[in-house]
Amino acid sequence: MELTLTKELLKYALGIASLIIIITFITGFYLGRKRKYRIENIGEAAVRRILTNYCQKSTAHLLNNITLEYGDGTTQIDHILITQNGILVIETKHYSGWLFANEKQKRWTQVIYKVKTRFQNPILQNRMHVRAVQKLLDFIPDEQIQGLVVFTGDAVFKTEIPPGVIKLSKLEYYADNIRLGSLAENMLQYCIGRLEYKRLELTGKTDIEHQQYLERKFGTID
Repeated sequence: MELTLTKELLKYALGIASLIIIITFITGFYLGRKRKYRIENIGEAAVRRILTNYCQKSTAHLLNNITLEYGDGTTQIDHILITQNGILVIETKHYSGWLFANEKQKRWTQVIYKVKTRFQNPILQNRMHVRAVQKLLDFIPDEQIQGLVVFTGDAVFKTEIPPGVIKLSKLEYYADNIRLGSLAENMLQYCIGRLEYKRLELTGKTDIEHQQYLERKFGTID
């Protein structure tokens, strides 16, 4: 009787321990994903606020977090600003520390307290986004659609800032002074409508499928 009771207690204890491990893992994974989401979107939120304010004072229109089909997969774009003077396809990066950048290098370097971290050249990363928008809006000249990389945060460039890269403080001035070509009001509205119609629904499934596509194509997620 005592032996049977001991076995039952042992099984119960093991079951409780396993449950605690599972709960701890799930909680940690969820909080980690949640923290990562917030960190990744600090810069995007800052860009969104500035451009939303800019659009309220002009005829421009802003789209945020756009996923488009492209090639054999998808591409995710942080922001698209559609103005009567051209279209900006914007990639946002939120960094601190020192940055060493070159327009043509595949990787740039971030240095924080002598710790070096390499990250994908956002200019090259954004070119696919630009091509996806150009393909979708093939009724307007390619040169009227331009890529722009915006760095938020307190990062300092220790090399010359490459063309097509700006700090957040210069974003509104840049948007107000682009002159890529004239878009009539009806054409501007058509561009907005086509992008809204073709963008994929924003869901967790969309994001997972996009990340899997990046892993297959590039072997890494940036």
